[in-house]
Amino acid sequence: MTETQSDKVRENRLRRMAARRGYILVKTRRRDPLALDYGLYVLVDDSRGNRVGRRGGQAAISAFANGEGMTLDEVEATLDGISE
Repeated sequence: MTETQSDKVRENRLRRMAARRGYILVKTRRRDPLALDYGLYVLVDDSRGNRVGRRGGQAAISAFANGEGMTLDEVEATLDGISE
């Protein structure tokens, strides 16, 4: 599952949208295509502790461990439901 240029453009657009709404869009670091959370994303609150190392801090790690990952379609739908 390789990421196309249009997927990367969409991901960057959603990152900007999330930032405007006070969230950070974090992609899982898994590189194994057979992993359950491969290619998934989570939205974490843009607070001081979550900005550590550009990876969403402990909140993102915990979200992926709890199986809370979303596809880009789900992220977009979630962000559309959150007002600026």
